Amino acid sequence: MNGEKPEVEDIHELDGLSGEQLFSHREGYTYADYIILPGHINFAAEDVSLQTQVTKKIKLNLPFISSPMDTVTEAQMAIHMALFGGLGIIHCNNTIEEQCAEVRRVKRYENGFILDPFCLPPNATLADVDMIKAKHGFSGIPVTENGALGGRLVGIVTTRDHDFVKDRSTPVMEVMTTDLVVAEVGCSLQEANQLLMDSKKGKLPVVNKKRELVALISRKDMRKNRDFPDASKGDDKRLLVGASVHTRPDDKLRVKALAEAGVDVVVIDSSQGDSTYQEGMVKFIKENFPQLQVVGGNVVCVTQAKNLIKWGVDALRIGMGSGSICTTQEVMAVGRPQATAVYHVCKYASKYGVPCWADGGISNIGKIAKALACGASAVMMGSLLAGTDEAPGDYFYKDGVRLKKYRGMGSIDAMQKGTSSDRYFSADSALRVAQGVSGAVMDKGSLKRYLPYLSTGLKHSLQDMGLRNLLELRSALQTGQLRFELRTAASQKEGGIHDLHSFNRKDFA
Repeated sequence: MNGEKPEVEDIHELDGLSGEQLFSHREGYTYADYIILPGHINFAAEDVSLQTQVTKKIKLNLPFISSPMDTVTEAQMAIHMALFGGLGIIHCNNTIEEQCAEVRRVKRYENGFILDPFCLPPNATLADVDMIKAKHGFSGIPVTENGALGGRLVGIVTTRDHDFVKDRSTPVMEVMTTDLVVAEVGCSLQEANQLLMDSKKGKLPVVNKKRELVALISRKDMRKNRDFPDASKGDDKRLLVGASVHTRPDDKLRVKALAEAGVDVVVIDSSQGDSTYQEGMVKFIKENFPQLQVVGGNVVCVTQAKNLIKWGVDALRIGMGSGSICTTQEVMAVGRPQATAVYHVCKYASKYGVPCWADGGISNIGKIAKALACGASAVMMGSLLAGTDEAPGDYFYKDGVRLKKYRGMGSIDAMQKGTSSDRYFSADSALRVAQGVSGAVMDKGSLKRYLPYLSTGLKHSLQDMGLRNLLELRSALQTGQLRFELRTAASQKEGGIHDLHSFNRKDFA
């Protein structure tokens, strides 16, 4: 440089390692093994966008996906994940009917035009109304002459119509509201919502010229649209939801039932996704249900990913033995350190436009950021979401600490309960070898506070990197602008809490 002082940009190009340099070593790295170097900040954290492409056709406003585990994701978890902009994958460690019921609960939770509302005939009783409300949570029910959609609308029965009627055998025709405000078929959703606001009613029936019921609109859904503007929705304005399946012949029946229930994404749940069983299932779904997005996996190597992409998957799930309750690497001696797996598989899949989900090893915001910095489009979370109010199961106390049960789908408990042994190719084995454990996690409160904490923290992480969105993050990884540095055991210790006699940690307030 002829004695001239080097430019600042030249110095920074020498700091740390590019992703290519870091992961070209023969060692396998986990998220704890490296740190991301900071970039230049010229924007506020609230200006950071977390929008991401999670399958070839589905884009989310939040790169968070809940794991298909029976102690993590059922309808309540999936509903709240979707409301905040993420996605929930309903587990399949249950019967086909039970799983489809969970999917339907999600799809019915929020609608634009409700195209399949529950209806009652005039001679139905208030006990029938009570049953629908108890089972599905709906209280405003249209009354048609034949008790079905398409019948002539004669009234609507709401809570205020029957709240103080003690005799629940009373026919709904005696208490229903008949002075109705209706919208005509063909009106836009915006026009119908305006009519609903002007009428100050709770429900707005949509009818044709013969006054036959064709749809319904709910004021409650309007409030949800206002309170959750980033919600994950399909073209029909209903919440997006995924569900897992295995690769046994009976799972083809499960896929058919899930498609009828309205599922948007099918995740083929296998600990090792590169198999002829998964090939058959992927091709079956793509041939018979082309509207469904198919996520294949799990994979940790490019050779595995190459096959699944060739078979036609719409996204890949990366991880083998890296979850907090998974013992696959220990018991089977097969797998790969998660950061290395995510980097190499994502690098290969990006050439074919196939998004990748980093599944496993996600225990805090920093590891979410590191997974995305390795090229993942989204992170799948199990232990991080277990323990929330919306996760299945009841709280219990141990040593004064409020806990919730959390178990791996390869644990003996999970395999004995339902179908999870299929995930580990051991359903027909005389002796089942566990690849997971059962445990407990601390109470994390409601997702209504926890998900905003995670998303806000992630925005601050991207701000520290000097990147405004996840597209910039992936571009910086590919060009080498994003810089990494390996951490020694001492540097990892220094980067955590240290040299205190005692401390009280609160992650958010």
